[in-house]
Amino acid sequence: MLTGGNPTTPPTSTPPTTPPANQNLLAGRTLTATSHADVYSESRANDGDPNSYWESANNAFPQSLSADLGSQSTVGRLVLRLPAGWGARTETLSVLTSTDGTNWTTAKASAGYGFDPATGNTVTVAFPGASARYLRVTFTGNTGWPAAQLSDLQAFSS
Repeated sequence: MLTGGNPTTPPTSTPPTTPPANQNLLAGRTLTATSHADVYSESRANDGDPNSYWESANNAFPQSLSADLGSQSTVGRLVLRLPAGWGARTETLSVLTSTDGTNWTTAKASAGYGFDPATGNTVTVAFPGASARYLRVTFTGNTGWPAAQLSDLQAFSS
């Protein structure tokens, strides 16, 4: 005799959870930078606070933010943000990827990206999916300040 349940109904199990299909590859990752000004360190571009930001040294382009993704991943889209209340500006940047952290390939050539407070000061940089362990964003200009600035950097597979 069975006890504790209906003998004709098989026990149920909890289905396995799957990670979100388009998870931010930089979540929890440490960023490094070529420089930072005052207290505006690179950790502020990945701290989840939309009002904190990284700022490079003034008048010293090019400047870069880099990250180790932790494992080989496909990267095909970045989302970059500045604090929502800041004035409009264009930052010129390129995206590079690497499998070893030494040899870099241009995934997205240098171009200007307009940050506009009317759209939340958010831009998306899309490019054909690149296999990478390391990611680097190199800034060569900013029409709103003489330094690279970023409050949030996210990377996605597509």
